[in-house]
Amino acid sequence: MKEKLRIAVRKFGPFESAIDKIWADFCKQNNCDLELEAIPMDLHPLYDSTLKNDGLKNGEWDIALINTDWITEAYSSNAILDLVPFINNDSSIDTEAWSNSMLSKQSFDNAFMGLPFHNGPECLIYRKDLINDPKEKEAFKAQYGRELELPKTWDDLMEVATFFNRPEDNLYGTTFAAYPDGHNTVFDFCLQLWTRGGQLITDDKKVILNSEAAVAGMNFYRKALQNTDAIHPASRDFDSVKAGLAFAAGELAMCVNWFGFAANCEVNADSKVKGKVDVAYIPAGEGGEGVSLNAYWMYVIGAGSKKQQIAYEFIKFATSAQNDELLTLEGGIGCRVSTWRSPKVNAEIPYYHKLEELHQNTKSLPRMGNWSQIADIIDELVLKVINTEEAIESILETAQTKVNKL
Repeated sequence: MKEKLRIAVRKFGPFESAIDKIWADFCKQNNCDLELEAIPMDLHPLYDSTLKNDGLKNGEWDIALINTDWITEAYSSNAILDLVPFINNDSSIDTEAWSNSMLSKQSFDNAFMGLPFHNGPECLIYRKDLINDPKEKEAFKAQYGRELELPKTWDDLMEVATFFNRPEDNLYGTTFAAYPDGHNTVFDFCLQLWTRGGQLITDDKKVILNSEAAVAGMNFYRKALQNTDAIHPASRDFDSVKAGLAFAAGELAMCVNWFGFAANCEVNADSKVKGKVDVAYIPAGEGGEGVSLNAYWMYVIGAGSKKQQIAYEFIKFATSAQNDELLTLEGGIGCRVSTWRSPKVNAEIPYYHKLEELHQNTKSLPRMGNWSQIADIIDELVLKVINTEEAIESILETAQTKVNKL
């Protein structure tokens, strides 16, 4: 029986198929006598297996895909390997191939903890065939007294979404990924906060959840999730993946989601909107501007792995220019600048080059060792916002008190 190299993978078809193809090519080029055991998992099981239950630290996993939300915890708990010693002895790897926005989260003092795997900031994904249709423009102007154009504000988004909400055609205006997984609702909270000029964390590292911007954002969010004349009826069960699949199925006119779900519409054979999609900046709230959220996935090596050298060789190979492009054409989102600019990729995904622009105006979640606990509190507060009629100010004060006690 062959020895196995074990990798914990975020469950998503394009990730799984790309890694299988990359491993097959890696073995062919390196006469590898190992078998890859890649186990796909949803977010909570992936976090639990790799970090909460010490799977990376105790050697259960040689490699894992982890996201920027978890990297500080992984580093501070000594669960993963510093790659600097490998990189310093490897003249074939060029970290300048990635933008700084793809490298900053895994850099700690003189340590570098992971290679970028999959990215794509949140953005407005929309049906350009609908927005640009002359008949739709005429009808919209007759109904609302203004031109139909890309929404610049959250209120504009809901108005345009209401216009395109046509349940009889299985078309809905928009959605919000409101599934309570400690991620989607947290991202939505931050976007509503940031696009209104609010700050999540102060200069002295205090987390602020009860600001005026947060109150305004959550008031909007509550009304939006209750607006059955504008949003997809399954929104409360949607995580970002399900929301992205609904868009690809032609069920949404627009939504704020990760760039990758726009790109997937062009490469997914089941997509019903290929060639009809484009992306733009996220709408803004009063007193703010459209800001994107940058989070990304990376390959890390378990501190307890007994196959650290081969694990490094594989993740280096998997993130090469060729394989970064392969991942993209499978339906993931490559992280290299060369992929963003690739003529081949942009021929398939005409707006792919916009990634470089989107990365110029992004914010990220704070790097904190106890972020998962804070995220749980934010998740809880957002669920109270959308599932109860309790005053928003009261919900935020309760959440603030919990954060202060951490």
